[in-house]
Parts: sequence; C-alpha cells; structure tokens
Amino acid sequence: MKNSAPGATASIEEAVGTAIKEQRLRLGLTIAQVSDQASISRGMFSKIENGQTSAGMETLTRIALALGVSMSSLFSKYDVAPTKAQHIKKGRGMEVVRRGTKSGHTYHLLAYDQGPVKLFEPFLITMDDDSERYPTFQHPGTELLYMLEGKIEYRCGQDTYLLEPGDSLTFQGEVPHGPEKMIKFPIKYLCFIVYPRGVE
Repeated sequence: MKNSAPGATASIEEAVGTAIKEQRLRLGLTIAQVSDQASISRGMFSKIENGQTSAGMETLTRIALALGVSMSSLFSKYDVAPTKAQHIKKGRGMEVVRRGTKSGHTYHLLAYDQGPVKLFEPFLITMDDDSERYPTFQHPGTELLYMLEGKIEYRCGQDTYLLEPGDSLTFQGEVPHGPEKMIKFPIKYLCFIVYPRGVE
C-alpha cells in the first residue's frame, strides 16, 4: 500500500521505481529500450517504474543489468540511512521470486543492501505445500540456512541433509543446491547469502 500523505515515507515499490527511472533518464534510454533489453513487457516495466507493482528478484536483476547497475543500487532511494540500522517490521520484508519458484514458496528479503556492491542477502523462506518441483540454484558466495520450523531434506551437490528446527547448513553457492523433499509442513527457514567482494 502506498503512502500518499505529504512527507510520508515512500514504499519499497515507489523507492525502487524512482531509482530505476532516475538511472534510465540519466542514460537517456526510453522505457521501450530498457524493457526490451530486460525481456519484460513495456506495460509491466512502466508499472514497476511508477511504483505500482512489486517486481521479483529475477526481474529486478534483469532491469539492473539493462541499466548497467547492481541490483542493490535499485534500493538506494529506500528511506534507510546507510549509517543507521535497518528495521524491517514483521511481514514488511519485500516479497521476491527466485527463478523457478511458484506458489507455496515464499521468499521475503529481510534487508536492503545500500552500498554500490552487493555484500549479502538475508531471506525468510516459507513453504506450505509440495505441489511443485523444486528448482536447483547456483550463485557466487557462501550460503547459510537456519531451520526455524518444519522438516526438509535439502540437497547440496551429491549429498542430502535432513534439516529440523535449530539445524544449520553452510555451503558454497556455486555447488548446485535446493530443496529435495518436504517432510513436515509448514516449513520455515532463514537463508543468508554472503557474496565475495566485487560481485555486482
């Protein structure tokens, strides 16, 4: 829901849209040029730029690449001073979609990196059904999972690990990984991805 009162803090969607528009105009690009480069419809790009809709992580990544900036820079207009703590209220973390995920699989981004280089991404991941085939992920950096609720078998390379509340699992992101088998719902865990220096 947007804030329309004078002096109100911009929503995440509005802040991201503002950062996208400013960078697009700075480069002298049209909506058509950026949307085509990012492989999304012009109508959807316009809604994102105007803060009228949320965009998934994969969509924001494509937009950032089209604009030649890091994805974290798209959050630079969000009202969080870089020298102060970020306080994300319950349920207010930006909901994002990772490539291949569908319904019953929710990711909430718990912090928005304000620097020019992406250093880390913390997610709260919730799964409440087993109706889809779960994808395999690969990315730079190191990933740590911390189980909060439920029970899951998680694959990392050729091995699978049974994760229950209180368990953690740490591995290199380049190793193919992802959920293997849902055992007890609801499933909820924290995921922290720490990127090597220099990853945009």
